[in-house]
Amino acid sequence: MKFKKTYSYALWTAVYLTILSIIIGTISYFFISDYLGFGTLIVSILSLFFISFFIIQYRAEHFIYRRLKKIYEDVSILDEKDLRIDTVTTDIEKLSERMQDFVEGKHSEIKSLTERDSFRRDFLGNVAHELKTPLFTVQGYILTLIEGAVNDKQIRTKYLERANKGVERLVAVIKDLDMISKLENEGTKLNIEVFNILDLVQNVFDLFEMKAKKRNITLKFDKMYEFPVYVRGDIEKIEQVLINLVVNSIKYGKPNGTTVVAVSSYNDNKFIIKVVDNGEGIKQEHVGRLFERFYRVDQSRSREQGGSGLGLSIVKHIIEAHNDAIFLKSTYGEGSDFSFTLEKAK
Repeated sequence: MKFKKTYSYALWTAVYLTILSIIIGTISYFFISDYLGFGTLIVSILSLFFISFFIIQYRAEHFIYRRLKKIYEDVSILDEKDLRIDTVTTDIEKLSERMQDFVEGKHSEIKSLTERDSFRRDFLGNVAHELKTPLFTVQGYILTLIEGAVNDKQIRTKYLERANKGVERLVAVIKDLDMISKLENEGTKLNIEVFNILDLVQNVFDLFEMKAKKRNITLKFDKMYEFPVYVRGDIEKIEQVLINLVVNSIKYGKPNGTTVVAVSSYNDNKFIIKVVDNGEGIKQEHVGRLFERFYRVDQSRSREQGGSGLGLSIVKHIIEAHNDAIFLKSTYGEGSDFSFTLEKAK
């Protein structure tokens, strides 16, 4: 039966001290004259005390170091280089604190790596799904045409139009994937300038006027603005933000509804721009995750409406790159209020 490690440590320490005592006793007996008497005894005791102290200290540190080193070697996530012999101490409380700090740090690293791995798997699965659906749709229509339907002009035109919609969706997904990849990996390079946010909003209204009319949705400002409202930002990227928010409000708005944009002062340095609709609204359990990549409140309805599922994630990246914030308020069945801040032009 194997001894416990602590027994082995104690045994060898006792052996060393016994050998030391024998040596000191022998020296005292043979080499020190009897006339020293009591003084010799005191010297021997003090010598034994100090030498024992250093032996025990050295042995304790060496024992603890070897045990910790073995732990580091056994557990692959711990790097042996992180452990230095000069950090070892016989103060168990201090040692426990150090190990606790180390374990907490490693636990955070493991948690971060686990979340990244889970996020990577989800992301790859979502990308595959988003690309697979329109690809199979296009392939199906083309195969039908190849098998003879191409000779029927009415079917040919209908299937080609549907195949083209599938290709457009593929293009939209790939473009958004490319954009979000650049935003995350290369960082967002901003071309900051001063511009009138009201003019930019009106341009976006004009761009999607026909799309809104198809669903009888009115695009408008909350009031008549007498003066321009100048902000500082990247005009092209802020336009992308407004496009995504306005298009979403049209997609998920109620027929005969409205999309209202309002601009007001947020604080001394910021304006807040609100895009408010009276559409379907969002349930509270979805609000916290709505800006995640590919997150959809209603999978079937979202794909029916088109889009890549990356629009709001792109919006969040652009606004945060401006050191600004984006907010969401929504009441299910009543509508949604997306808002973001922008710096006031001085």
